[in-house]
Amino acid sequence: MKIYFLRHGIAAEPGDWKGSDFDRPLTDDGRKRMAREAKALRKLDLDLDAIVTSPLARARETAEMVAAALKITTIKEDERVAGDFDISSLEEILQDHADAKTIMLVGHEPSMSGTVGRLVGEARIDLKKGGLACVELPDASTMTGELLALIPPKVLLL
Repeated sequence: MKIYFLRHGIAAEPGDWKGSDFDRPLTDDGRKRMAREAKALRKLDLDLDAIVTSPLARARETAEMVAAALKITTIKEDERVAGDFDISSLEEILQDHADAKTIMLVGHEPSMSGTVGRLVGEARIDLKKGGLACVELPDASTMTGELLALIPPKVLLL
């Protein structure tokens, strides 16, 4: 199984945002950049079976842009991809999507990088906003895999 981990795009800074953190959106620049990244992801032919996103606005917005570019009609919101995302959460999500061969999770830091790092042998990973990592697991029960890609957002913006 291949798992793509996408960190949400550039969002409003917490100190500048008047509403709740849950509703904190992408900035105009964040939307523009994610639109360009989504086009780049389409060219990569990821062949996704599912997109699972944190329900927080900035992640959901990111997932919707990618889904539109990839012509995927269904996005699953899952609270387990939000703040406390970890190996246990990932394992549960993968059990819920046992038929999937390729899945994308859209979430937040520091939990995304930490989870990717643990999957590939306690590596230190730093997913930038809009960054993408891909890990291949031999099967969903091992929770130990191989890092196939770690792509900074600036590469996806070319």
